[in-house]
Amino acid sequence: AMNIEWTTVKDPSGTLLLVIPGWRVPAGYNVPTATLVLVLPQGYPDTQIDMAYFSPALSRTDGKAINNLTSVTWSIGAFQQWSRHRTAQNPWRPGVDDISTHLSLVDDWLRREFERR
Repeated sequence: AMNIEWTTVKDPSGTLLLVIPGWRVPAGYNVPTATLVLVLPQGYPDTQIDMAYFSPALSRTDGKAINNLTSVTWSIGAFQQWSRHRTAQNPWRPGVDDISTHLSLVDDWLRREFERR
């Protein structure tokens, strides 16, 4: 329904990856688009999707650091892990939340990065 290109890849580790090339990144980052990966956990959609992963790694064009980033490598390449999670005020709701609602959350994380400083 979002009219985006995507594919799934099962990494040799057994991790199921949803790969979305060309994800639009808001102004203020080093690139206008990136490949976005979501890890689809065992038990999805009853089990929540967590975090987001980008390639190339994102940085702010104003030079300010982005907190809670690490690197992860799968068979499809190296990605920057954004350690962002749902809160008690915004929990995963089985039967309501899905990939599209998590993608909205990812967009919110990207935008809110510029509100914190």
